[in-house]
Amino acid sequence: MTNPAPIPLVDLQAQYAAIGDEVHAAMEEVLRSARFILGPEVQAFEEAFAAFCGARFCVGVASGTAALELTLRALDIGPGDQVITVAHTFIATAEAISATGAQPVFVDVDPRTYTMDPDQVEAAITPQTRAILPVHIYGHPADMARLRAIAQQHGLALVEDAAQAHAAEWQGRRVGSLGTAACFSFFPGKNLGAYGDAGAVTTDDPALAERIGLLRNHGRHEKYIHQIPGFGQRLDALQAAVLRTKLAHLDRWTSHRRRLAARYTALLADLELVLPHVAPEASPAWHLYVVRTPRRDELLAHLQGQGIAAGIHYPIPLHLQPAYRELGYRAGDLPVTEAVAETCLSLPLYPEMTQAQQDRVVEAVRGFLEG
Repeated sequence: MTNPAPIPLVDLQAQYAAIGDEVHAAMEEVLRSARFILGPEVQAFEEAFAAFCGARFCVGVASGTAALELTLRALDIGPGDQVITVAHTFIATAEAISATGAQPVFVDVDPRTYTMDPDQVEAAITPQTRAILPVHIYGHPADMARLRAIAQQHGLALVEDAAQAHAAEWQGRRVGSLGTAACFSFFPGKNLGAYGDAGAVTTDDPALAERIGLLRNHGRHEKYIHQIPGFGQRLDALQAAVLRTKLAHLDRWTSHRRRLAARYTALLADLELVLPHVAPEASPAWHLYVVRTPRRDELLAHLQGQGIAAGIHYPIPLHLQPAYRELGYRAGDLPVTEAVAETCLSLPLYPEMTQAQQDRVVEAVRGFLEG
């Protein structure tokens, strides 16, 4: 008897098989035009993605990390400033703060949604605080209503790290339209993924969009006239073509993710697992479906032994990473974050996942926990 085919954490090959002809046609158009840097294809994607998010402006950049750094720089955040963020995220969130010369200040997360705890934010604000940078982790939006109120009360910028949350909503509004600006990653494995690195910033602020546009392109809008020192962090036209093609499918893919997540929740509800919590105000994008168990490492090994590619996002919180040792955080400083890091497990979830594949994952999880 042959072994069943492996189940990946995300299946980009299945996605490509479904839309490959469309992507090829879009890329061929760019190749024929020979307009590879910025140009009409990038502008067309920027306009489409801004409309998708419900924002006035979108600026395409080279990566999600670039989106974060350029936004903070455009807000004139730098040495001596502090930015409040979370430690339960990919390091790019904090790296962007560090790159400006500012200091990341880590606060704990909500024990149910694993997003920034607004109560912790209030206590962390100092005279040096310039911005709040929540992360819509796993595709579940942070409590943007409370965070926006805190930011407005203290005169702070509110920057969404929306790298995992394309199409997610909070109180009926899409992320990307909920703060001063929002930063997106289009890393290939994201819900809207390029075929390489790419990112974008959305905002309703024309001056901020203008400044980010300058910063991404060496401080210029026209050749050899540089208004400010900038960077080479542009979104290229081939990636914009891929993204604009995929954007037309994103609502349908998000609906599939939501159905799969609801099915996981129904099929796993009777097991000794902490299942994802959805806040009443939220409509997550389900970038990841994350469960928690004190037997996480054993369960992961069991699934991998069954050909199921589960994963851990993220096993070492940023405040305990060697890169941020000089900030002086210690184990126990962020107890919820640390507990999540020690017990979280991401199950396979992608729009092309079949019911049979999902049943195999559920059976493997159930077999381990009941056995």
